[in-house]
Amino acid sequence: MKPILILLMLALNLAPVARAADVPNIAAAADLKFALTEIAAAHTQAGGARVNLSFGSSGIFRRQIAQGAPFELFLSADEAYVAALIAEDRAEGPGTLYAIGRIVLFLPNGSPVKADSRLRDLVAAARDGRLKRLAIANPEHAPYGRAAREALQHVGAWDAVADKLALGENAAQAARFGISGSTQAAILPLSLVRNDEFAGKGGFVTLPESWHAPLRQRMVLVKGAGNAARRFHDFLQTGEARALFAKHGFVLPPAGAQ
Repeated sequence: MKPILILLMLALNLAPVARAADVPNIAAAADLKFALTEIAAAHTQAGGARVNLSFGSSGIFRRQIAQGAPFELFLSADEAYVAALIAEDRAEGPGTLYAIGRIVLFLPNGSPVKADSRLRDLVAAARDGRLKRLAIANPEHAPYGRAAREALQHVGAWDAVADKLALGENAAQAARFGISGSTQAAILPLSLVRNDEFAGKGGFVTLPESWHAPLRQRMVLVKGAGNAARRFHDFLQTGEARALFAKHGFVLPPAGAQ
């Protein structure tokens, strides 16, 4: 009986590894939620393998991968996190620049704040009491939260809103705060607010890209990535995938740009 039990235990322990090889785990920045879901469906439609997408904070994913989390491909919203993994020999350099992101000021229906791409009324609303809560992603580990902070600092609004922030763990959670009715404004990725989930729930204005460091989004294969992950990585650089990134509001770097 003992040899049989040992074989069964080995089989159970090895099963997840075999599944991971067939369905690779992909770590992706939260701003990619809608774009990458559509791209993955197109990849499958074209005959590619199914992939398991996980969306969250780029900074948290970077730490998890460094600690051995079983991801095979990482799509970061900040290329610095990719560079760090490459420097630690956790990923295959140099990675690929796949998109450049933009941020917007989103105002839910009924917000007392006016749509103003210079954020003048947001500052006034913070001071006169109309703005109670402003949603952004946590700038400590979410690139879009850092861009939001830089934009607010650029117009001298950071101190006025600092005690009114509703910090999302990542951009997607900040977006949920933005449409929940619990905030009067949010600074979010353009790629999220252009989705149907936001239709009819408010309006937005795009903020000047010069107000923050460029949101250069880079992807990289994690050391030991399997063939299925590599094929998906290659598909992400095709014209079909690039068109879908553009559809969701991303600025495209030149094809093949490093």
